Amino acid sequence: MIEELLPESVVAVEAFGEPEDTDTALHPEERPLVARAVAKRRREFASVRVCARHAMEKLGVPPAPVLTGERGAPLWPEGLTGSMTHCDGYRAAALVRTGDLASLGIDGETHAALPDGVLDTIALPAERARHGVLAAARPGVHWDRLLFSAKESVYKAWFPLTRAWLDFSEADIELVPSPGDGTRGTFHVRLLVPGPMVGGVRLAGFEGRWVIGEGLVLTAVPVPRG
Repeated sequence: MIEELLPESVVAVEAFGEPEDTDTALHPEERPLVARAVAKRRREFASVRVCARHAMEKLGVPPAPVLTGERGAPLWPEGLTGSMTHCDGYRAAALVRTGDLASLGIDGETHAALPDGVLDTIALPAERARHGVLAAARPGVHWDRLLFSAKESVYKAWFPLTRAWLDFSEADIELVPSPGDGTRGTFHVRLLVPGPMVGGVRLAGFEGRWVIGEGLVLTAVPVPRG
């Protein structure tokens, strides 16, 4: 599913259903990172890294451990950038050569309403107003969860370029459904703080895509090199 949101240069590997006991799939260097985690967290951590290593192989790169750096961001082999995501019943990794994209963010969420009060926490007034219009027009879509996922993808694309935090309130996202049943579309991101420099140009925002299916909401933000 995630591949339809990404440029052809990106390799994505997905896994559906609940992860099996994949502790043995962890690289020795990765095991200390989840040594104290509960079993479910270890399985998700391992399974999404299996996806990442398969993506490396598809790009012709030897499979390598995926360790974590500042703020938990994945550390990729030299020459690669990418993103990982996992939620109940889904894991995915998307990788690309740094010569093809400057950065990449993906996110997957269960297609269900956010808990009470969360939308008010993550959404700007303009985003809440647009949410009301979309929810009235297409009530079968959980637009609040989609907005949350889009903000997660934006952050994952933002952080490798800036090494700085981006608050939910610092990006205004407009969700745009494609004509049809409202299961796919695009989103426009307007940064409310100075954007990263890419190719000598300071970015004012990002562009993303989304899709809903199999009980999931998936979003992606590829950042061209400029």
